[in-house]
Amino acid sequence: MGLLSTSREPRVTTATDAFIDGLPKAELHVHLEGSMLPQTLLKLARKHGVSGVPDTVEGIESWYEFQDFGHFIQVYMRSIEALRDEEDFALLAAETGRTLAAQNVRYAEVTVSLNGHMVRGVPAEAVFAGIEAGRREAERETGVRMRWIPDFAGHLGPDAGEETLDAVLAHGPASVLGFGVGGPEVERDQFAAVFDRARAAGLRSFPHAGEVEGADRVWSSIRALKADRIGHGIRSMDDPELVAHLRDTQLPLDVSPTSNLCTRAVARRADHPLPRMIEAGLMVTLNSDDPPMFGTTLLGEYRYARELGLSAEALTELARNGVRASFLEPAEKAALLAEIDAYVG
Repeated sequence: MGLLSTSREPRVTTATDAFIDGLPKAELHVHLEGSMLPQTLLKLARKHGVSGVPDTVEGIESWYEFQDFGHFIQVYMRSIEALRDEEDFALLAAETGRTLAAQNVRYAEVTVSLNGHMVRGVPAEAVFAGIEAGRREAERETGVRMRWIPDFAGHLGPDAGEETLDAVLAHGPASVLGFGVGGPEVERDQFAAVFDRARAAGLRSFPHAGEVEGADRVWSSIRALKADRIGHGIRSMDDPELVAHLRDTQLPLDVSPTSNLCTRAVARRADHPLPRMIEAGLMVTLNSDDPPMFGTTLLGEYRYARELGLSAEALTELARNGVRASFLEPAEKAALLAEIDAYVG
């Protein structure tokens, strides 16, 4: 499976491929650990003697055929056991930056499963030191800029959120932008206090919600967690009142179509609600989530969107939305939007 072309990506015209490839982009919903290439996972699993991970690249690719969201979480948690030391995190961050840059991604806000490492005894200091070294290396080599969103798995409860935030506040570098909650999509209201504390410390609120559970998770993320963006949010379309609120407020929704298909959140490729979300006037960005695990890339997501009927103009607007919904400095936003405009002429 090639780095920028996978068997699960839809096939479109050469002209459209070329347009998508060259389009300057931002990515706002991509997981660092979920960006680990199969060959890198194999190398690190062998380095640390991790059991339960297939022993070939082809085996890992087959391992990434998920039965449902719960099965995906199981595989994800097993795969991150291969990340043990500062060197591992530096390798992963640098490779992720290079992969993004190869897709003409200029800027990315990358989620880091910090709590998933802490509960295994990996010090937060090692995680942050490693990803910072890798971030700087990738930026020096390619110019890509990455910022971090540490998160915790919601099913572990509010205490896990508090412990994760404590580590962020004690050890997080200036490149930490926000704070998130992912994992199994439990009720979000229980995390109001920790998100209040995170926002008081200047961190943005980036919860996952409305992916496999209902619109009520999006509402609670808005009301209790004061979300700055919603990760996924596709189930918002089940609630007309929520759709109207999202349209009126233009609260961004970070949508990852192939992810939703692979975790069975969406049953069929043609059924993805992305076109309806755009038609409803929602502020939507396009993202790859856990790209090697889902056999995709950000380029693949733009091709998927084209397959769903979006025009080149609509794809360009999705790229602009990625910049607008980011937390780049205003001058940097303006420069990247100008680059997109210059590209499309």
